[in-house]
Amino acid sequence: MGTINEQRLQRYLDAEAKILSGQSVRLGDRQLQRADLSEVRAEISRLQVIVNQEQATASGRGGRFSQADFSR
Repeated sequence: MGTINEQRLQRYLDAEAKILSGQSVRLGDRQLQRADLSEVRAEISRLQVIVNQEQATASGRGGRFSQADFSR
């Protein structure tokens, strides 16, 4: 399953694919516009950073704090 942010990222990636396959959809007499591609891509970029940080923290490779070395 994955974290909330991983799930959101996947939904945005799915939305990007749908936008790229066609920007508008006609359903009977109604025509619907998909979301703005640039906004979707901006959110994908933002979520990728968050997911990468979460994965780094979970694997012990990263975190919010680091230890300073003042030994010089």
